[in-house]
Amino acid sequence: MVCILLLLASCDEFVEVELPNSQLTAPSVFEDMATANTALTSIYSKMRDNGLLSGSPAGMSHQLGNYTDELSFYGYPQTSTDYFYNNALTASLTDIKTLWTGTYNQIYAANAVIHGSENSVLISINNRNQLLGEALFVRALLHFYLVNLYGEVPYITTTDYTVNKTVSRMPVSAAYSAIKTDLIRALGLLSESYFSPYRVRPNKYAVHALLARVNLYQGNWVEASNDASAVIDATNLYAIELDIDAVFLKESRSTIWQFSPALSTNNTEEGSTFRFTSGPPPMSGLTDDLVKSFPPDDLRRTHWIGSVTDGTSTWYHANKYKKNLTEGGSLEHSVLLRLEEQYLIRAEARAQQGNLSGAKADLNTIRIRAGLADTDAVTNTEIIAAILNERRFELFTEHGHRFFDLKRTNSLNSVLSILKPGWNDWDKALPLPASELLLNANLAPQNQGY
Repeated sequence: MVCILLLLASCDEFVEVELPNSQLTAPSVFEDMATANTALTSIYSKMRDNGLLSGSPAGMSHQLGNYTDELSFYGYPQTSTDYFYNNALTASLTDIKTLWTGTYNQIYAANAVIHGSENSVLISINNRNQLLGEALFVRALLHFYLVNLYGEVPYITTTDYTVNKTVSRMPVSAAYSAIKTDLIRALGLLSESYFSPYRVRPNKYAVHALLARVNLYQGNWVEASNDASAVIDATNLYAIELDIDAVFLKESRSTIWQFSPALSTNNTEEGSTFRFTSGPPPMSGLTDDLVKSFPPDDLRRTHWIGSVTDGTSTWYHANKYKKNLTEGGSLEHSVLLRLEEQYLIRAEARAQQGNLSGAKADLNTIRIRAGLADTDAVTNTEIIAAILNERRFELFTEHGHRFFDLKRTNSLNSVLSILKPGWNDWDKALPLPASELLLNANLAPQNQGY
């Protein structure tokens, strides 16, 4: 019987070295839906607890918030977050290696599910489609983040270590093509309904939501608008939460996809990562620049930002997630995709196509929920600037949106060179781990500046 530990075999460096025998790749795993389902859900557990999408201090929400202009770091020096905050990353840092190898470990696991599902003869076609569609979505999602963090990366589609240990990086355009191929295939496999409660397993609309973001980043405005519309128009499932304090509750109707906590009685890690009760902050606090940028009557300013004072100084923290890990029962899950982003994607895509009234309508949907008046932007340039500004207020400390928005709009240098001393042009891409370059010369050259 395959147990829940089947993903815990040591395969962190699967790209370069031979893997040990693992139950994950055994054909018997995919002879039964229960064991195959465990293989898939174990990937979500690893994504939730470690790496890019974790709500812990090591995840992108926290690290990239410090890397840009969302967070200031108050914690111990010479820790991974200190290096992110001071733009002092090097190829030899253990945490840089862990980020890379951990993500590719999760991709390896997704590939094992893909190949196992494709070759299974005992699992029903509907269940095979569900497993395969979700695993393709996961593989595309993880590669999407890798591309936007590192630039050229390998796109891994096999569990064969003899292939993976000599793999080469591919152009960003080719990686995006592979991402979209996986997502379009997943669209044809997943249904509109959710496979489990609380939207913790991606459905067809989660795929559309990610495709909308991918197309936005590529400048494919028509496709971005159409994919976002597919989600927005699914009003039987999704709606803007008018109560701003309900957006990150596990029952929120604006949630498209989320991670459940490790224990059914717990909340997610974001609350413990970002909130603090005394100053100075033990780890990170919101920058004064971000806090002062909000209109004073913006409900996101008053409900999603908390403050702590010692009578002399005041520090601010993200308050989107309002519960610590073990506080008050399981009320909050870790939201990965939500409806508000889709409105902002469609607004930007519409503006780029000259549909200014449609763009303003989508933008105002988000502003009205935040207690603000309709935008006074008029021209195309003004509307796009207003949308990007709205993304800053709506999506702060959520999985690196700020970094990726500045990067895709070529604004990293102009914004961060002023706010962060020592910011360099090459900081737009993270360094590849030095140890990985030594193991596989085909990954060279190292990213510029490292």
